[in-house]
Amino acid sequence: MTVTHFKALADETRLRLLRILLSHELSVNELVTVLGMGQSRISRHLRILSDAGLLTSRRDGLWVFYQAQQEGENRVFLDAIAPFLQNIPEAAQDIENTNRLIEERTRKSRQFFNEIADDWDNLNSEILGDFNLAEAVCAAMPRGCNLAVDLGCGTGTVLKRMLAHSHGVIGVDNSPGMLEACKRTFADTPEAGERISLRIGELEHLPLRDHEADFASINLVLHHIHQPDNVLQEIRRILSQRGILFISDFKKHKDESMRTRYGDHWLGFDTSRLAMALRANGFTRTVLREQKVNKGLTLIMLTSYVSAPNAEAQTQQAAGAASAAVSGA
Repeated sequence: MTVTHFKALADETRLRLLRILLSHELSVNELVTVLGMGQSRISRHLRILSDAGLLTSRRDGLWVFYQAQQEGENRVFLDAIAPFLQNIPEAAQDIENTNRLIEERTRKSRQFFNEIADDWDNLNSEILGDFNLAEAVCAAMPRGCNLAVDLGCGTGTVLKRMLAHSHGVIGVDNSPGMLEACKRTFADTPEAGERISLRIGELEHLPLRDHEADFASINLVLHHIHQPDNVLQEIRRILSQRGILFISDFKKHKDESMRTRYGDHWLGFDTSRLAMALRANGFTRTVLREQKVNKGLTLIMLTSYVSAPNAEAQTQQAAGAASAAVSGA
């Protein structure tokens, strides 16, 4: 096995690819952009690294994404050599190009949602039809909830319903256009200034304190996130020891039109892998419900509870596989 590993690493381009993919999951086209090389050349090197067990790949519709192996003996090997990969002459330029790519992703996503903010509720209605998502969210909220948050709150349709079941609510979104629409949703709510807080921020770095919230919902948002596991980690951080998380998203599908019309990055999720990712990030007792909606899609709704303190040690054993759990969806 070791001979196979070192043969796979006996090329400067493959070393550069591996260093990048230790930190990010990227598509072939994105790697072409970062390294400035032809697609056939990049694909050949990715295949060699994958055959050696150093990379994993996932197909999502027409796209294929790669990242470094996340578990097992191969991950132990990668962790051992990772410090030496930082000395690659092109490392600084690769880091700069990768960061620029990630920033451009974020900029395009924010621009997309700013532009469609006024039509967002109509777009959601095209898919959800008569299904009342806000009602499902509120049904999962604990009684006597002190503070509830809606992550990726959009126009505030769900957040407004949550207000009746909690002493206070916080809405977080990274789109200024969406937050402006959300403010208009609460324009006729007298207590808006006292019980409602709207905050701009990235879901991977939530503008909330540790253990601040009792309940969190994230609805039709994870499929827009490039690394959902990072968001799950953040949600666990901001939830109290008895916190509850409600997730609604699409079950894995093959409708490529969702990328262009709705800005989707993931074509839904595998429910068992998503439940595994929740467990690896400190959640337990996941309850699953499915709902058929329009366009041949299925909405999955997962209610998860923060693990008890004595159970967190066990979940940490699975933490190494956390990002792989979602990425394998």
